Amino acid sequence: MGKNLYITTAIPYVNGTPHIGNALDYLLADIWTRYQKQNGREVRFQVGTDEHGNKIAAKAAENNMDPQAYVDSMYGNFQILMGALGAEYTDFVRTTDGHHKGAVQYLWQQLEPYIYKGSYEGWYCVGCEAFVTDKEATENNGICPDHNQPYQRLSEENFYLKSSAFTDKIREAIETNKMRIIPEFRKKEFLELIKDGVQDVSISRPRKHLSWGVGVPGDDTQVMYVWLDALANYITVLGYPDNEQWKEFWPADVQVVGKDILRFHAGIWPAMLLGIGLSLPKVLLVHGHVNVAGAKMSKSVGNVVNPMEVIEGYGADAFRYYFARHIATQDDGDFTWEKFETAYNSELGNDLGNLVQRVASMITRYQAGVIGEASQSEHDMGPYREAMQKFEFNKAVDEVWLTVRSLNQYLENVKPWEIAKNREKDTEAAEHLSEVLAYASSTLVQVADLLAPFMPTTSKAIHELFETGVVPAQLTPLFPKVYLHTQDPRAPKA
Repeated sequence: MGKNLYITTAIPYVNGTPHIGNALDYLLADIWTRYQKQNGREVRFQVGTDEHGNKIAAKAAENNMDPQAYVDSMYGNFQILMGALGAEYTDFVRTTDGHHKGAVQYLWQQLEPYIYKGSYEGWYCVGCEAFVTDKEATENNGICPDHNQPYQRLSEENFYLKSSAFTDKIREAIETNKMRIIPEFRKKEFLELIKDGVQDVSISRPRKHLSWGVGVPGDDTQVMYVWLDALANYITVLGYPDNEQWKEFWPADVQVVGKDILRFHAGIWPAMLLGIGLSLPKVLLVHGHVNVAGAKMSKSVGNVVNPMEVIEGYGADAFRYYFARHIATQDDGDFTWEKFETAYNSELGNDLGNLVQRVASMITRYQAGVIGEASQSEHDMGPYREAMQKFEFNKAVDEVWLTVRSLNQYLENVKPWEIAKNREKDTEAAEHLSEVLAYASSTLVQVADLLAPFMPTTSKAIHELFETGVVPAQLTPLFPKVYLHTQDPRAPKA
């Protein structure tokens, strides 16, 4: 892996407020970014917003707003979430930016050898902004499963990208892991999807059916279809084509996507890149969906969890911890307020928070806050590093928790408070106590290093407690108990 690394996240539509899936994109990319930076690499980390298309125009009209004014009023919600999560992105793109629009038109011109005009008759889902085959429409009984709305029958003349021309190259890149799809089962699903070849895809719509978008170069009657415009952001944000610096970071090392948009990222996007002679991304990291109590989140059911509500109630690190550890990086996961709060109070509050508090207060009480000399505590880092390399972030946090739990167990076994009783009359007891507490604090510093990509604020707080050799007299609990959704066990029973 070179020194210059590049990671991307899917750019969400700005027609709604950010949801857990967006937060998951930012979180996974941020964990990877912080881990790589910790290991001395330079990372560019892209985020942004997708601001064209009929859904946006319709929402703007509902609000009696011009589409540009509407997107200007909405994109900030996503920046607020990124900031609240602590995502250290370097590049933010809006598809309505002047540079992006010009770059997409240039890209279209480069793709012209693979673009042809054709007429389309078939089914279309407004929610997905995607055309579906007759077979797919029949299998779903004419209703889009993601949006619970009937497909529309369309007949129009469009431009098409001859993606089929790249079938063999795309298939070969995926099979040989030149473009790795992680996890393996998603790779198999996608290869199954293209077993009859990558389909040519419509890349424009008549202006009379889609007015809000980037115009097609040389044809005023057509507007670029939103996927071509949106996918291009991954290179336009780096400066493609006019700022040479983009070449230092492309191809992307990792592109983080949700499972529902893998087919665009593994099919259309590689066809676009091959069409203009660029390398394919190295890894497509595909995460699942977060369900609530086993059911899909949906506005109509009213079970949508707002990531900002979680962060405001419990702090960014608690959000990051739960979604990094209790939601498998590469699969679907489940959230309930009760599960979340239990993890917060028992794992963050008791396992880690109390442990830090106990060690710091024993050093204060028995040694006037001075940490003795410790032989470096060395724990086997192999399994943690391996989990990070495999993008199994949940397993990496599990490894850290093994260290946290074993340190708790160690203190229960050696009972430093018992040793402390004898230190007045026994110099060996005083030395032993100093060693025990020094070992505990150096282990906690190591835990803080391992947690840095996941829980940056907590990691910094633990470092500040133990790194100078003197523990500050005032201790603030890291994770004070919170009972917003479960019963406080100390509360009187009603």
